[in-house]
Amino acid sequence: MHELALIEELCALALEAASEQGARTIHALRVRIGDQAGVNADALQQAFAIVTLQSPWRETTLDLDVVRTRCFCSNCSEAFTPLDVIHHCPRCGALSSEVIAGRELELVSMEVS
Repeated sequence: MHELALIEELCALALEAASEQGARTIHALRVRIGDQAGVNADALQQAFAIVTLQSPWRETTLDLDVVRTRCFCSNCSEAFTPLDVIHHCPRCGALSSEVIAGRELELVSMEVS
């Protein structure tokens, strides 16, 4: 399960950022995951549950924001949400290779004290 390695790395980044700010406790982490990032949100949540068995994560919550895939059609000059893994424009039918959202995996914010 690579989600455990991912959440451990996100936690390490959060600890480093909190330490730089002089914070002692991390109360919440907010993570944005694109639905094409290759990360299963449920598995990431389960991996975080394992991490919370350790100090300093026992009181920390994880808020996951799953971002739906958005593509851009150069034919129509419009963004669209694809209906499946083939990114064809629902308006003109052209295939799009330009994914503008949905591949994110980022630590967006954290609540610290």
